[in-house]
Amino acid sequence: MYRKRGPNGLLSAEEENLESERVKDVKLILDNLFQREETTVKMVLDCLYDIGSVRLINRKISAQSLRGPLKAIARMSKPAFRLFALRRLQRQAPQLITDWLYSQAAKAPRDPAPPEEDITLIDVVPTPAELPPAKLPPLVEIQAAEINSLRGRISRLTILLVAVLLVTGSLIMFS
Repeated sequence: MYRKRGPNGLLSAEEENLESERVKDVKLILDNLFQREETTVKMVLDCLYDIGSVRLINRKISAQSLRGPLKAIARMSKPAFRLFALRRLQRQAPQLITDWLYSQAAKAPRDPAPPEEDITLIDVVPTPAELPPAKLPPLVEIQAAEINSLRGRISRLTILLVAVLLVTGSLIMFS
């Protein structure tokens, strides 16, 4: 009747049933919370979208002149994001949070790592004097430059495609 749970614990069938009931209760409470606090969830999603979209555009777009229009497009696509994110969050977040909380509660306490006495730091970055001169053949250098150029074009076109799809989706939804 006992099932081994973790390195040191045993769990009876009764305890296992109680545990599964409590996990179901937590999921129901979280479902109820996400349904009741829909406006709060929308506000949180809006804030996260604002932060994430600006950071993503700043990180991925190197041309300063494109950042402004893309940020405007990102602001226009916020309603579409909110709709899809809210549906997904209400459907998946309670289960994900329940699973995470259960994993945190079911973990055995960790033993703190013993402090190490002698720690020696190693310099892993070679100095320029230690680096051998790397000369690539001209053809390889040209091909590498072309590959980097194509990668840049692909990333710009991908971002442009996503932006156009978001704008189109927003316009279709609100027209």
